[in-house]
Amino acid sequence: MAEIVNLRRARKDKARRDREIEADANRRRFGRTKSQKAAEKQDTERTRRTLDGKLIEKE
Repeated sequence: MAEIVNLRRARKDKARRDREIEADANRRRFGRTKSQKAAEKQDTERTRRTLDGKLIEKE
């Protein structure tokens, strides 16, 4: 026999899993120390300067 599934419970469980995934993503994105944010900003700026320096400007 097939297992009986309560659709309301399944829907709530899926919503709970989705919220947990979003919370985990937010913790990774916003849960950083000030020095980690500064280091990432420096890396991004360094990459941007490097790419801008290699850009070939057409006339």
